[in-house]
Amino acid sequence: MKGGRAVDAVAARARIFKALGHPVRLALVMRLAAGARCVCELVPCVPGRQATVSRHLAVLVNAGVLRRWREGTRMMYVLAVPCLLDALPCIDRALKGKRACAPAAGRRRQVRRGT
Repeated sequence: MKGGRAVDAVAARARIFKALGHPVRLALVMRLAAGARCVCELVPCVPGRQATVSRHLAVLVNAGVLRRWREGTRMMYVLAVPCLLDALPCIDRALKGKRACAPAAGRRRQVRRGT
């Protein structure tokens, strides 16, 4: 079922965007751009207690954005999809009111005209 796979792909993408939709989770992802970190290194970087930060990290892991593993007594986290950070400059341009990005190849911009 080609249509079913397309819906599954959209749902998977939506889970990632939903996970990134909280400011604390986005801040954690941006902090992990520098490489793997232990939860104890991430807690001071964002508001909230360790339990709250751990819940945010679990959302990101469940969405497939992060991977985690244990090293001794420490829980380590790393970006599973580092290319997500490539979208940030485009978003920053959009926030500054500039044209965010060129349309994807093969797509034409649709202009809606009044009637």
